Amino acid sequence: MNMRSSGQPIAPLTVLALVVAVLAVSSSGPLIAFASAPALAVAFWRNGLASVALTPVALGPRRAEVRDAIRGSKRRAGVFCLLAGLALAAHFATWMPSVQLGTVATSTALVATQPVWQGLIAAWQGRRPSATGWAGIVLAVAGAAWATGADVGVSGQAVLADVLAVLGAIFAAVYTALGEQARSALSTTTYTWICYGVCAVLLVIVCLVGGIRLSGYDGRTWAAILALVAGAQLLGHSMFNYALQHTTATTVSVLILLEVPGAALLARLWLGQSPRPGALPGLALLMAGVAVVVLGAARANRRAVAPSLAD
Repeated sequence: MNMRSSGQPIAPLTVLALVVAVLAVSSSGPLIAFASAPALAVAFWRNGLASVALTPVALGPRRAEVRDAIRGSKRRAGVFCLLAGLALAAHFATWMPSVQLGTVATSTALVATQPVWQGLIAAWQGRRPSATGWAGIVLAVAGAAWATGADVGVSGQAVLADVLAVLGAIFAAVYTALGEQARSALSTTTYTWICYGVCAVLLVIVCLVGGIRLSGYDGRTWAAILALVAGAQLLGHSMFNYALQHTTATTVSVLILLEVPGAALLARLWLGQSPRPGALPGLALLMAGVAVVVLGAARANRRAVAPSLAD
């Protein structure tokens, strides 16, 4: 029996990996807001540099798998990689501008509603959420509406930031759903290399067509971009994948929600930026709803697996 089902405490190394991962992803929003560069340009460099960093492995040990995904036996998975890259580009093209237009805390909280939209996608696919899942969805949507309503009296820009963050969450859910299809046949490295590469190509095209400046930034902006690549894009992703081998997906999903207070704290320390007081109850309700969705989905999965284990 492995640690996922034995109920044993999480090993210290796994705890360390989770702490590093949460800190890494928590830095994403503050770094985006800190960078003195257009959000779409930051999104391009974030994905482009991450793809370059993965190239030695993708074209080395994983070369045969990459070839199969492009024109071999795994072309179907390769198509899902391309579609996931498109969804990821849409996610970054909506969420990252929202961070620069609004507050880090609100944008991060709203994009964290991704599990809610994944639950609705599952319902559309015929896998209806449990009663607990629906309750969590209602709570999260109510919290998002509360937080956005608090911004109505602030400015139209703040409301636009909220709408973009919610769209970012929806596209992230689509990205995850497509990624599940691709990951069933491909390794994490091959999948992310293709996906990040497609995302970067799409974003650079948008930047070039839109006349968005891709260079000429100051040193602190390049430092923020490199920190995004090394931290949220590569280190955070890798540490969460490591933790998934030693603990449950539910534990990881709930802990990812710590990104919201983590990002708010970093934004306060680095940028002197705090959440709007009127939005705080809505953000708390939103986080509670997302946690209920995650825990409800995990409970439903355990019930579904139990009969097969008894056979």
